[in-house]
Amino acid sequence: MRIALGSDHAGFDYKEMLKPLLMSWGHEVRDFGTHSTAPVDYPLFIRPAAEAVARGECERGIVLGGSGNGEAIAANKVRGIRCALCWNEQTAQWARQHNDANMLSLGRRTISDEMAMKIVRIWLETPFEGGRHARRVALIELA
Repeated sequence: MRIALGSDHAGFDYKEMLKPLLMSWGHEVRDFGTHSTAPVDYPLFIRPAAEAVARGECERGIVLGGSGNGEAIAANKVRGIRCALCWNEQTAQWARQHNDANMLSLGRRTISDEMAMKIVRIWLETPFEGGRHARRVALIELA
């Protein structure tokens, strides 16, 4: 799977931790930055990652920041993106299973490294359930 990664300075360490992990799991990674812990304006890195997912250049995307809230908001401004802010295994599972989230947002200041890796694995491995939930997702995208 091709996965877009984007972060602000607060999420940079998570991004750098996740890149080799994702590649070891057999995924291709496109890194949209940032490339250091120097303060940046996060939409400059989040939006291009989301646009790559929306255009189909990447199947999924992961964005990272301090809380993950701003990153999720920025990604969700791109038509066709369903970015879920997740903080535990259950929210990651539901994001895929019920909402068909094609992007994941994580907050470096809110969860441990170990939890981040668990969330990413569950989010990548959980299939979308479809059915009645598919209709809701389709209606949301029409708005």
